[in-house]
Amino acid sequence: YPSEFLMQKITEDNQIPVHLHVSVSLQYVAGLKGNALVEFFHGNIAEVENEELRHLMWSSVLFYKTPSVEVMACVLLSTKAIYFLLDDSFIHADEHQSDFWNKENSDCENSSFHLSCCFVLKLNDLQSVNVGLFDQYFRITGHSADHIVTCLTRDSYNTHTFIQQLMAVLSLLARTPSPEPVDKDFYSEFGSKNTGKMENYELIHSSRVKFIYPNEEEMGDLAFLVAEKMDGLTNLQSLNILLYVLAFQVNHVEGPAQNTSSLQPKTLILTSSDLFLFDEDYISYPLPEFAKEPPKRDKYQLADGRRIRDLDRVLMGYQTYPQALTFVFDDVQNQDLMQNLTLDHFGE
Repeated sequence: YPSEFLMQKITEDNQIPVHLHVSVSLQYVAGLKGNALVEFFHGNIAEVENEELRHLMWSSVLFYKTPSVEVMACVLLSTKAIYFLLDDSFIHADEHQSDFWNKENSDCENSSFHLSCCFVLKLNDLQSVNVGLFDQYFRITGHSADHIVTCLTRDSYNTHTFIQQLMAVLSLLARTPSPEPVDKDFYSEFGSKNTGKMENYELIHSSRVKFIYPNEEEMGDLAFLVAEKMDGLTNLQSLNILLYVLAFQVNHVEGPAQNTSSLQPKTLILTSSDLFLFDEDYISYPLPEFAKEPPKRDKYQLADGRRIRDLDRVLMGYQTYPQALTFVFDDVQNQDLMQNLTLDHFGE
């Protein structure tokens, strides 16, 4: 340890997404290569001497206690824990975090010393992993509200790679296996004999950590919600969700900083007739076992919706991934103008 392959892989993965801005301290981490990166991990982050760094990933993260603050993090997976190296601006983003984060080092702010918070989730405390629709994100759940984190990878490949690495590391943990049920088969494990409906697909790892994947009913619920937002104009049977993707809406900032743009996280849903932008709650659903009341907001809140037939043109930027798309719609105030004219002039 570490092998040449691991060194090369971790070095390749140590790249901050170009569209996201991070603090100087995280830029320093992103500049480390190969052996320097492993030495940095053991010297500054690792809690146990004999743990090994197995995987590195850059991702936006959300915490259960602060569901509205999305922050950039360097996620490090070792044989003992998952470490979230956070942007130091996160500490000042929300006044309600004083009990969640320890601010004893705040006197270092004005010096040349750059501080990062590191949130640690030990693998022994891990209870379940919920994978989001189309592997766009995943939620890691521990034993309390402080130990629930969602990684918004916005990339199915990154999600899949991390889950595979996590399963491999969990296999090394020595946990007493849960008693096996008698005559276990597919139907008794995943199906309800009374209704015949499939539950959410659960994979129980040998370490007793649950990996929960969405089933077809979630897509059905989403289609029903989208149909509601379309004022019932569309038959639910003919409504197909063609695309679900976590994206950013670009809001250009006017004023002194004209060239900068703020990125608003949105869920984009495309159907055969409409394009929707939703504000989605990625951290509160499904409800954790200890939750005593439902979340303050719905899982999906409609931010914008336009008909495809009103789409005038799509402008594509020429930069590399992530691609910027601009949708230009016809600016018609009353969408059903012609229909209303017909009724007023030619019908009683």
